[in-house]
Amino acid sequence: MNEADLLAAVPDRLFIGGRWRAASTGATFGVHDPATGAVVAEVADGSVADGLAALDAADRAFPGWAATPARERAEVLRRAFDLLRSRADDVALLMTIEMGKPLAEARGEVAYGAEFLRWFSEEAPRIQGRYDPNPEGTGRMIVTRHPVGPCLLITPWNFPLAMATRKIAPALAAGCTVVVKPAELTPLTTLFLATLLAEAGVPDGVLNVITTADAGTVAEPLLRDPRLRKLSFTGSTAVGRRLLAQAADGVLRTSMELGGNAPFVVFDDADLNRAVDGAIAAKFRNIGQACTAANRFIVQRSIVEEFTRRVTGRVRTFVTGRGTTQGVTIGPLIDDRAVAKVDHLVRDAVGRGATVCTGGAPVEGPGAFYAATVLGDVPPDSALLRAEIFGPVLAVVPFDDEDEAVRVANNTEYGLVSYVYTENLARGQRMIERLRTGMMGLNVGVVSNAAAPFGGWRLSGLGREGGAEGIHEYLQTKYTLTPDPHEGVHR
Repeated sequence: MNEADLLAAVPDRLFIGGRWRAASTGATFGVHDPATGAVVAEVADGSVADGLAALDAADRAFPGWAATPARERAEVLRRAFDLLRSRADDVALLMTIEMGKPLAEARGEVAYGAEFLRWFSEEAPRIQGRYDPNPEGTGRMIVTRHPVGPCLLITPWNFPLAMATRKIAPALAAGCTVVVKPAELTPLTTLFLATLLAEAGVPDGVLNVITTADAGTVAEPLLRDPRLRKLSFTGSTAVGRRLLAQAADGVLRTSMELGGNAPFVVFDDADLNRAVDGAIAAKFRNIGQACTAANRFIVQRSIVEEFTRRVTGRVRTFVTGRGTTQGVTIGPLIDDRAVAKVDHLVRDAVGRGATVCTGGAPVEGPGAFYAATVLGDVPPDSALLRAEIFGPVLAVVPFDDEDEAVRVANNTEYGLVSYVYTENLARGQRMIERLRTGMMGLNVGVVSNAAAPFGGWRLSGLGREGGAEGIHEYLQTKYTLTPDPHEGVHR
């Protein structure tokens, strides 16, 4: 489809109980193209009443969906995978319009996001329990797993498809029903995904989508409602903390994928060509707007000059522009506030002595563009070494030995992902053990995979998404003791 036809095909209403309906107040809000600032769509601005109506629908649908055979749930998800793949170009274009990432990256996200539907379609029939004699031999222990119940899934703007499928797919595979609240900045992809899931056969009320410009107000009553049993959130640590506090009263199951401050460590025995390739992927994927983006490039002093020279040369070849334009490699940031934040962090580092190797300033509008940037010799007191940059800024920090590299890499309250480049196998094994992160790329710059458990330590979050672990976030365990079946029987 062309852009106009595609935007016309996206629902602009709430999806509740299998029906598309306007917000109860009739309110709407605008969705902007960050490359131009233009409003591309108006969607329903859901209220508290709408959120509770969505929870009503999810609660009513839960018993039937939980009792649906796992194979049937799996087949629905597999049909959704096939439908999404068949509409890949449309979904990719929609993401580029509302979020800004270049089309090539958007197509990659469609492939990645679709894999969660396929992966969890395969996991649904593999939910297992166990049957064992107790150690005393007096009875039998039966362990079974059951869906937790209705779930609230809050997704971010930076990966509007993949973060939705990464939550929806395991929830539905486990037998849960869901209320999805997409980010205000990028609701269109989720609304379009809902049409595909409905076409795939997701029953009425199993999937509900609430768009709103006031997420906190709409979400809090749902978190206080005893019918809700699970919260999954991807976003900032600050918002995650508030949601955890609200979820505490109901003792909700929670999954939190929060902020990151990923170190990218390059030792002097690394294959430098591979390290530079990995650095470009780890930093500039999604215009640097990823929780997994490398934030601090910690490079051994003997090679730091050559590493910086090589990455600077690569970055200078980048083309900035609207993501729909052929050849563009760096699209806009999500909005002007993001540009201001990145510029503040860069100016702070330069003011403390960092060197601008390339970039280092916003790009004149229209649009929320910031030049792809490399900073060398970044001082340790720079704010961008503590904050999550969320922009196209590669900041290089030198180190002298392994112990210093570990100390600098672990000097953060976050612990989502780390990257290490070394050709020394023993050193690589030591870094696996010494770096305090939930994920690590050893000589690779992109770690995300639907078959792998995604998640962090410390302030980077709780729980895991993807992999065999992902479905267990939506299951609860029941233990049943039965008498010894042989008691009183002659053996």
